[in-house]
Amino acid sequence: MDLRNTMCGVIFVVSFWVEVDGEKLSYGFYERTCPQVEDIVSDGVQSMTLSDPTSPAGLLRLMFHDCQVQGCDSSILLDPNDQAMQSEMGSSKNFGIRQRESIGIIKSMVEEACPQQVSCADIIILAAREAIVISGGPLVIVPLGRRDSISPPSYKLADAMLPPGNIGVDGMLQVFAKHGMTIEESVAILGSHTLGISHCESILSRLQSPETGKPKSAAEPGLDLIIRSGCPLGSLTPNTSFVFNDPTTLIFDNQYYDNAMRGRGVLRVDAEMPLDPRTAPFVQRFASDRDGFFRAFSSAFVKLSSSGVLTGNQGVIREVCNEIS
Repeated sequence: MDLRNTMCGVIFVVSFWVEVDGEKLSYGFYERTCPQVEDIVSDGVQSMTLSDPTSPAGLLRLMFHDCQVQGCDSSILLDPNDQAMQSEMGSSKNFGIRQRESIGIIKSMVEEACPQQVSCADIIILAAREAIVISGGPLVIVPLGRRDSISPPSYKLADAMLPPGNIGVDGMLQVFAKHGMTIEESVAILGSHTLGISHCESILSRLQSPETGKPKSAAEPGLDLIIRSGCPLGSLTPNTSFVFNDPTTLIFDNQYYDNAMRGRGVLRVDAEMPLDPRTAPFVQRFASDRDGFFRAFSSAFVKLSSSGVLTGNQGVIREVCNEIS
């Protein structure tokens, strides 16, 4: 892995490629067919962030939810149709997913410059990468060449493959091990929680004892107050109420780990990682070593975005991201 300082921040280059049936993801994949694609995506994400500062968190979460279900193939963008084609968005675990339309807008800009050259799947990855950069995080150089799926998995498969909001350390490590991540990389990819919010539906288990059904205290008094204020027990709308993941919710930094070390991790896995002997050393290191976190996160990001992808004849390049031509 190369680490180079530039005027715009820290760039991480991860030496990585994936081969599928003789085809592979590669760096510089669009050099001849659409050399301006990264600039187009970057401009699009910057414009969206100016009008909605929460866009980066939405774009990053969109990428995670796409890649967790049969690889990064933009299947999450497909809408159901009259022929009873199902949609991943029918999964309850995709509640709150945003920015699908934003990817469509960026795709139309790319199509105008380079018709039928760039997949929606690659645009999702590039948009998530730009979301991290514009929020203050590292610029991850990612290999490209993904193809789009021709049909979405059912919402039932999304229900089965997307991790639950109350997942713990054991489950988290199993999820990311499937993408070839080390424990260090698994802890680093969870640093994505530094952006955005957590819906109350995902943290109600931290407020209520499963044995008695009665309220229980959070690990840290200040967090207890924050969670109970944002997520009152008995609320009729746990999916629409939320709390911020950390105090710098619009900035991609290592505050998430410092927050977790102080007992203020919002989600169950956030709270467990500083206490588990497998993950605690990395939480401690990332809390004080921003560049170390950025380095491990970049490696994890490339692995996640390259896992289970379609290449070559295995997929297509959709002209419109939410439908199959």
